[in-house]
Amino acid sequence: MAEAHQAVAFQFTVTPEGVDFRLSREALKHIYLSGINSWKKRLIRIKNGILRGVYPGSPTSWLVVVMTTLGSSYCNVDISMGLVCFIQRWLPEGCGPYRTPQTRTLLSMAVFSTGVWMAGILFFRQTLKLLLSYHGWLFEMHGQTSRFTKVWAYLESVQHLLGDEEYNRMETLAKEFQEKTAPRLQKYLVLKSWWATNYVSDWWEEYVYLRGRTPLMVNSNYYVMDLVLVKNTDVQAARLGNIVHAMIMYRRKLDREEIKPVMALGIVPMCSYQMERMFNTTRIPGKDTDVLRHLTDSRHVAVYHKGRFFKLWLYEGSRLLEPRDLEMQFQRILDDPSPPQPGEERLAALTAGGRVEWARVRQAFFGSGKNKAALDAIERAAFFVALDEESHRYDPEDEASLSLYGKALLHGSCYNRWFDKSFTLIAFKNGQLGLNTEHAWADAPIIGHLWEFVLGTDSFDLGYSETGHCLGKPNPVLAPPQRLQWDIPEQCQAVIESSYQVAKALADDVELYCFQFLPFGKGLIKKCRTSPDAFVQIALQLAYFRDRGKFCLTYEASMTRMFREGRTETVRSCTCESTAFVQAMVQGRHLKADLQDLFRKAAEKHQNACRLAMTGAGIDRHLFCLYVVSKFLGVSSPFLAEVLSEPWRLSTSQTAQFQIRMFDPNKYPNHLGAGGGFGPVANDGYGVSYMIAGENTMFFHVSSKFSSSETNAQRFGNHIRQALLDIADLFQVPKADS
Repeated sequence: MAEAHQAVAFQFTVTPEGVDFRLSREALKHIYLSGINSWKKRLIRIKNGILRGVYPGSPTSWLVVVMTTLGSSYCNVDISMGLVCFIQRWLPEGCGPYRTPQTRTLLSMAVFSTGVWMAGILFFRQTLKLLLSYHGWLFEMHGQTSRFTKVWAYLESVQHLLGDEEYNRMETLAKEFQEKTAPRLQKYLVLKSWWATNYVSDWWEEYVYLRGRTPLMVNSNYYVMDLVLVKNTDVQAARLGNIVHAMIMYRRKLDREEIKPVMALGIVPMCSYQMERMFNTTRIPGKDTDVLRHLTDSRHVAVYHKGRFFKLWLYEGSRLLEPRDLEMQFQRILDDPSPPQPGEERLAALTAGGRVEWARVRQAFFGSGKNKAALDAIERAAFFVALDEESHRYDPEDEASLSLYGKALLHGSCYNRWFDKSFTLIAFKNGQLGLNTEHAWADAPIIGHLWEFVLGTDSFDLGYSETGHCLGKPNPVLAPPQRLQWDIPEQCQAVIESSYQVAKALADDVELYCFQFLPFGKGLIKKCRTSPDAFVQIALQLAYFRDRGKFCLTYEASMTRMFREGRTETVRSCTCESTAFVQAMVQGRHLKADLQDLFRKAAEKHQNACRLAMTGAGIDRHLFCLYVVSKFLGVSSPFLAEVLSEPWRLSTSQTAQFQIRMFDPNKYPNHLGAGGGFGPVANDGYGVSYMIAGENTMFFHVSSKFSSSETNAQRFGNHIRQALLDIADLFQVPKADS
């Protein structure tokens, strides 16, 4: 077989005369090219490491300082104030390279110049650090607000959700915690902040994500949609050829540190640490806790199609395969008629079921032989690719099409996604794509950054032929993708089936309602003189009250990437001000001017909460870390126990967009993704993801559970629509026909 010859560098046979080696010239050539490619990567990393080490200096700036020192010397001006002569006296005399006075003088000037250069670097670094640590600019145009302690800020956030008796009880617990327990716990957090890069993120990753024992599918993983208003090609393999090529181009830029940081409000760079584990990363199950395994490189992807697993090489030697070559390889998989091996078809259901069961079966049946080799090929892949046999695409004339598309991305058939991989690239039969992303390694804006680059490169750089195929000619002599071989015993197959049933019950219970809101977008919201995010969040409060007749604790994720290795903080969107506005709206007895005033107060409170969260002054992550310390110390805190057990019945998130300016949205208004979504956090709650997708439209993804008699995703979605329209009417914002 062709792939067997590609896999070995030499063969040998034992003869009476000894061992006869038969070297494969082609294989050795590929090994040589791979080595060259690896050394190129090492040299690039060394170069980047040096440049990082002297930032914000550079070799050019060092040369400028040296030339300035030399020039002043020739002009008989001693800018060193005698330091050059002092250094010269300390140099050894009479031998080696220091024999002549001219050499000693030049060397002394070089040493002095290097010292001045390094001192300048340290000065500018400290100055830059102070500037980036200043977050007052977020508040300046809106005015500073008084800052409560985290505990009393928490009480303010729940006061309107509790009765008087319950609030008084919580106030007593909070006061006791603040006076007795908190000071001791806080000392440990301060100590950690001195020692660790970030005092929150490692514990957040471990205790919120990796120690979770429930299925990743629906409960943790989230999905991302393709461009929904334009179509590049209907050819499934061709679309994958361009997209996979673009993804590896992005990975190459990432390895070479050529990706510019995202700027907060266009002013301050945000930490890019989470991008490091985007590729070559797999979540490995454990009985008590999972582990994220990240490799420095991977030269293949794992592919699933019709119950079979394949290993597809991305390189020929050191050369990245062109899109047309990748298209040919994916088409070979699509054309492969071989059936699945026993137990292979639903194998990935293990990653969709309980983590403990997966850890046990992995240890028992995948630790050696064929199964270990095949599992390694999946877990060591750059990412996972799923070739689906069904078609999905958003049809504006058929609203249900977007929800069906979202359901397919969220869980699929429960066994055609590898939920442990950092992300699964999903390709439907009609060329439409999407992602299913594991959450522990990074948050949604990180994968969104990759997705914007990939979709922009696919649409504007790579392109397709008139027949919908990738440009160029394929190389037919490439070895075909390799079928992974399994030996799955009946006992293991029984566990696979059990995991599948658990996952299927979970998937069948998810109600997902996705819709495009057409009457207006952020353009007209700004005429209300408020932020689009605050506008939507207040509309969600109005919609929830109309849906359930009460308010609930509401979670909105906010980035904290202005801090090194920062991830997220919670914005508690249900505030006293927003509930006052909602109650006034529902009563229907207030003047429009009064309602406008209540809305603006609610919007200002929400915007200020977002600024506090972004600048590290939020509530929840701090209380979470205090809780972790209390568990380490064996300290019981009724206050922290209640805070950390409160259910988030409305969990919300805005999908970031236009992080990369690869094209002009005004020139290409239909090149819009629909964002993505996630499952409900509480069994009797809603999950709401939304994308304010430009000036004139928004997309919403609403999830709930059929098993809850209190929730209905479509009903809540309709309430969201109406709430947006009603708030717009307050400001007489003209709307397009809905």
